Amino acid sequence: MDQTAKPLQIPPTFALYAEKHNLFDLYHDLISQLLIHKPADPLQFLIESLEKDNARVSTVMVLGPPASGKHTIGKMLAGRLRCPHLTMQNMIPEVDRKLRQKAEFYLAEKQNRLSIQDCNRKGWVMSGFPQTRDQAVALQTAGVIPDHVIFLEAKPTVLAERAIGKRWDPETGDIYHLVFDQPTDDDVLERLVECPGNSDSEINERIREFEGRIIELAPCYSNVGLKVNADQPVADVFHHALEFVSSPRRSSAPRNPRAILIGPPGSGRDTQAALLAAKYGLVNLNCGQLIKQAISGETKAGGAMKNYVDRGMPVPDAILLKLLKERLCQLDCITRGWVLHGYPRTRGQAEQLADAGFQPNRIYDPPTDAQVKERLMQHRATPRPKSTDACRDIQHSARSFAISTPRSRSRWTSTATRTWRPCSRRWRAT
Repeated sequence: MDQTAKPLQIPPTFALYAEKHNLFDLYHDLISQLLIHKPADPLQFLIESLEKDNARVSTVMVLGPPASGKHTIGKMLAGRLRCPHLTMQNMIPEVDRKLRQKAEFYLAEKQNRLSIQDCNRKGWVMSGFPQTRDQAVALQTAGVIPDHVIFLEAKPTVLAERAIGKRWDPETGDIYHLVFDQPTDDDVLERLVECPGNSDSEINERIREFEGRIIELAPCYSNVGLKVNADQPVADVFHHALEFVSSPRRSSAPRNPRAILIGPPGSGRDTQAALLAAKYGLVNLNCGQLIKQAISGETKAGGAMKNYVDRGMPVPDAILLKLLKERLCQLDCITRGWVLHGYPRTRGQAEQLADAGFQPNRIYDPPTDAQVKERLMQHRATPRPKSTDACRDIQHSARSFAISTPRSRSRWTSTATRTWRPCSRRWRAT
């Protein structure tokens, strides 16, 4: 960046490089580790952290009242994610129930287990812990912060009925149910024992205790939590849980949308661009409007384009690219994001825009030719229809767009990660 050049422009490749290599998330993780561990030599600690394998792994907690199925869902998630499943039974089976309620003891034992290599390399799924706010705060202080927390919910009557058939395997610590989750192995079925504390009075008391603790516990994970109704088939509960944990973790990195709307005349590009700009605060860039502004402003680029516009000829790609580069490098486009329509129209224009460093991360999925024809043909019923709304002109525009668009769209397939679909008002992953 040339600090002597005025006006000062931020190269677009800066943001692209940071997004591609997740620099914002990397800085966030490093600073978080510094605050948690408080090393005597921070610089050496950062060097060692960067030398390690920094690939993100899944860290999930499954919390819920007694007999809600948290251990079953946790076991299924661990099997799908291929990571260890941590429970109170398989980690500290010999500890007395009263001793388990001490947050300091649990913190020490959990921290030792989470520091084992398989948890660091594969991640982990923890079921039934923490149980209180003090335990959650202690884990967060020690740096055990999950990416996703699932809160299972069900009515007390449903939970009490489930607790009757709940059984426990003393050898493996796995939880089964004689009706909903019966083991397939006969040997396992023979050694199952009834879970202690599952009588009617005891289970109701445990449910009331959980309802009192969850009020303070839930806010600790409000930004990464999801409530799931446990009063439904196990397959449905697992589907909702897996869909949640498969979503990427929330990132505070500034990711401004860079959208391109590609579509034939009548596809609603101008309307959609105006709606997107109004809702998300983007800069609305209409290529045709930029040309008119440059000509009316009597700029150098506008003077070069005026001759072509007056003759009804297309403006050369080199002049158009220079005009777009000047506009896209302005501060409002860099800080707010932009939505561009009317350009590119060919693969060559798309490649030139990409080579200039302006990679879109969102593209528009245009409607079909039949929808466009039907929409434009309806304009003929208006008092003053456009001259280009004749059937022959519509078919010619559709054929021209069909020839050029697949080539230009293929240029963005590997770079545009999300698509705006006309049937929905939200960003969806392609």
